[in-house]
Amino acid sequence: MQAPKLEGFSIHSNPARLVAAGSEREWMDRTSDHYAYRCTPLAIANATGWELLNPSGFSATWTGGNGRDDIILRPHVAGEKLHQTGFFFGHGIISFHPGYLFRTDPGWVVWVRGSPNRFKDGIHPLDGVVETNWLPFTFTMNWRFTRPCTVHFEKDEPFCFITLMPSVAIEDVQPVIRPLEEEPGLHREYLVWASERSKFSAAKDAGDPFAREQKWQKNYLTGKSPSGKSAADADHRVKRGLNQPVFGCPVNHSAK
Repeated sequence: MQAPKLEGFSIHSNPARLVAAGSEREWMDRTSDHYAYRCTPLAIANATGWELLNPSGFSATWTGGNGRDDIILRPHVAGEKLHQTGFFFGHGIISFHPGYLFRTDPGWVVWVRGSPNRFKDGIHPLDGVVETNWLPFTFTMNWRFTRPCTVHFEKDEPFCFITLMPSVAIEDVQPVIRPLEEEPGLHREYLVWASERSKFSAAKDAGDPFAREQKWQKNYLTGKSPSGKSAADADHRVKRGLNQPVFGCPVNHSAK
């Protein structure tokens, strides 16, 4: 199956750099024995998209008012122009210009947000879903202060994260709530998992050397059910590696 298209048309000569996102996070590096990386869904989410990197470092101060002049920007390098940053909405919101007009295939849109599992005290990224399958103009990436304070955006820090999603398929999804007992096979697997999880945790707490050496149960990582059967299909991933942007004609990666 051919991969969906994602094209970024630069609208000026020096747009923000667009790169494939990585799974690493500083706070995850600082966890004991890199414990946070044992959560495969967390690491996969971190790398499921592309980041736009801030071309210039600056500080932003919000005084708490709702006007545009209640936000003060100061470049880290004296005299440097902050061409891609501004504020249009007031109410403590900073807007970044990505510098690109993005286009996707019919049926696909771009989810615009902050990088997953990155945190910045005092300000939070706002999500948006943009219909890039037809849009002839660009969008802004917006952050809203959570309190009056000063925050810093460093040079080459990601200010925006984009990923693709089907545009309307989710509207046909019908969530259904059922008792787990109605699926006997799934129920049995869950009970095995719950029992093994409890035993493993108790063994670790008791100082069992095997449990401590194993560190954590790896059912999700290995794609196996608690009873040991292979459960995951060919789409199972333990890490994500997206294509870096290229210049010029798109490359066909559908054979990957």
